[in-house]
Amino acid sequence: MKGMSIIVKKVAQLISGLIFLYGIYIITHGHLTPGGGFAGGAIIAGAYILNILAFGSDAMNLKNKEQGSSLSESLAIFIVLMLAVFALFIGSKIFFANYLPKGQLGEIISAGAIPLYNIFIGIEVAAAIITIFLALVIFKEEVKK
Repeated sequence: MKGMSIIVKKVAQLISGLIFLYGIYIITHGHLTPGGGFAGGAIIAGAYILNILAFGSDAMNLKNKEQGSSLSESLAIFIVLMLAVFALFIGSKIFFANYLPKGQLGEIISAGAIPLYNIFIGIEVAAAIITIFLALVIFKEEVKK
């Protein structure tokens, strides 16, 4: 797949950055507003997928990126589990306990460990969606040959 016209490519470049930033906003404010790791991760994956669709699969070395996204997905979910297990090691009797001190209500740092969970779940979801999309694109390219 070669990609689309220069107009679509330029618009995708401009919009994908804004979409990516909005995904980060959704992840970091997930404990204050509706959203969080899953929704933000899906938005971030959408920004990446927009670039692949605009520029085409030939312009990007997709096979290497699929391996990288799969590794990112595995590491992110491993970190989430380690954060959850760490709560047990510090004396909490609850898996996934909120063991960090809580700040002022309504502030960004006001939920203890929950923003950390949101961040790594967002990374995991974005990497999982990107991995699935890349696998489908690579499969389609190999079937064409």
